[in-house]
Amino acid sequence: MTGVAVRRGAVRIGITGVRRYLARNPSLAWGLALAAGLVLFMAGGSLAWDTTLAEPLSAPVARPPSWAHPFGTDTQGRDLLAVMIVGTRLTLKIGMIAGGIGVLVGAAVGFTAAYAGGRIDAAIRTLTDVLLTVPALLFLIVVASSLKGEITSTTMGLMIAALSWMAPARQIRAQALVLRGAPYVVMARLGGMRGTEIVLREMLPNLLPFLMASFVLALAQAILASVGLEALGLGAQDEPTLGMTVYWMMSYSAFVRGFWWWIAAPIVALCLVFVALYLVTAGLDEIANPRLKRRVVA
Repeated sequence: MTGVAVRRGAVRIGITGVRRYLARNPSLAWGLALAAGLVLFMAGGSLAWDTTLAEPLSAPVARPPSWAHPFGTDTQGRDLLAVMIVGTRLTLKIGMIAGGIGVLVGAAVGFTAAYAGGRIDAAIRTLTDVLLTVPALLFLIVVASSLKGEITSTTMGLMIAALSWMAPARQIRAQALVLRGAPYVVMARLGGMRGTEIVLREMLPNLLPFLMASFVLALAQAILASVGLEALGLGAQDEPTLGMTVYWMMSYSAFVRGFWWWIAAPIVALCLVFVALYLVTAGLDEIANPRLKRRVVA
């Protein structure tokens, strides 16, 4: 019974500590709250609303918001509430694929360069610097144009991921170089730990907040890149992502025809996504950056 009480007390203390920290870090608190709201919108909307209405000609054409269609419909007969539910999920899926792969590859490359040093570090650094000079958007436009008609949300995520690892690799290498000379890393090396063990057991845990912030930033950049490509008509034509909704809105002259509900829905959704990601990134940066952390605690 005593052990159970101790565990319950530890849980209460842990929850209290999290609440106190979130109170000192409002950026992270508001970002997580907004992100949770988006997740609830996607999950709850999929259960409470008929998402098949996101398909063309599944609803009356170009109707303003009503009880039957709270967000209105577009000129292709899509229910915009269903489009926002499905489109937000697909857009975040693209960002998760690109951001996740980009940070994983970047972390592997950055840690390898920092710990190996010498010629390996020089080769990786040179390759990364050269690839960073490639105009990413131009490259993506060329690839997407050649694959037009065959692109899916997964393909889009993989395309963006191919150019998303260089910046994380450079940043993680710089952080790992600092940790390589830390006393606990030197002691682990003298204790006979191998390079992979040192990276995974000593260096990686200390960089987790930085890696999380890098992932959220990469996620936001991937979403921005996908929306830019899709707004040019280079996305998945049969998937109602937020970027493709913007493309169809412009293609059917929603501004000229006064379809304000069609304009507002994707713009508001994208604004909420980017604000949530920005606030979470700022909050995580306060955890990862010692100077900002001291300022928040004070």
